[in-house]
Amino acid sequence: MTTSSNEKKLTKKELNSLFWRSFTTSHAWHFERQQHMAFCWSMIPAIKKLYDNREDRIAAYQRHLEFYNCQTTMQPLIGGIVAAMEEENANNEGFDTSSISSMKVALMGPLAGIGDSLIAGTLRIIATGIVGGLCMSGSILGPILFLAIYNVITIALRYLGVKYGYGLGGNIISKVSDTSVMQKLTTALSVVGLMVIGAMVATNVVVSTPIAFDLNGTAFSLQETFDSIFPCLLPVAAFAGLYTLNKKGVNILAQIIGIMVLGVVLGALGILG
Repeated sequence: MTTSSNEKKLTKKELNSLFWRSFTTSHAWHFERQQHMAFCWSMIPAIKKLYDNREDRIAAYQRHLEFYNCQTTMQPLIGGIVAAMEEENANNEGFDTSSISSMKVALMGPLAGIGDSLIAGTLRIIATGIVGGLCMSGSILGPILFLAIYNVITIALRYLGVKYGYGLGGNIISKVSDTSVMQKLTTALSVVGLMVIGAMVATNVVVSTPIAFDLNGTAFSLQETFDSIFPCLLPVAAFAGLYTLNKKGVNILAQIIGIMVLGVVLGALGILG
């Protein structure tokens, strides 16, 4: 990083504020840009510390009001990395601010998948299994122990995410200028992100058809045929259609209403199950 007597430097005060504000990640949420307001709010103390100029602050706010969505426990790690990059931007006039947005985009998908798998899919289930017997016996220790197990671990991960994310940010910044390194990192994270999205589409998007008919005395199910050729073909097709609409800038609310209308109409016609 650039070193000078006028160097802007974040302190524990701003990093601790980022940690506490990260608990609001899903408190301000809407369908178009999802968690962007909460992320921007968590960055405000750092932005105010780093930028004296009003225009620079506005530009930083705009960067963090772009689309953002990640598993909440993982958000402080991204926040710490981004805070370090904002610090470098405040001290280096030649810093490419687009790399800040690129880093957020590259990280939030894979980390969301990791967080959902480890926190929601693993830690929560383990904690539930541990306290299940106590809850079934009517003991108040059951819910108390569940909250203790779940929250102690997730709060620790949040705190360490800010701490090590901010430290890691410095190492990332030193490699931002190396195009080959950033390209390899972005490619690797994109592959992981696409794998996570593919798995989520297959498990969370449910689209099926009940169409069946008799073919030369043999019962023929269209859904079974699809599954034998390409499992989860209809969910993937639905996802691809929505992805295309998003790429073309179609309003999110219009898409949601369209899905509801199509679901009701095609369901009534017996085309979708």
